[in-house]
Amino acid sequence: MTLSRNTLVLLVGLLVVGLGAVSYALYQEKKQPEGVEISVGKNGLSIKEK
Repeated sequence: MTLSRNTLVLLVGLLVVGLGAVSYALYQEKKQPEGVEISVGKNGLSIKEK
């Protein structure tokens, strides 16, 4: 089974982009501020500790 060079480069590029997207999502999740979250919704006032 032989893959052309262009196909191999495309696969490596997709893996790099996917890894970058996952890394960014994890960074954003971890960046969430800690403390207390206060929100007002249809069920009234909600206070959650993070």
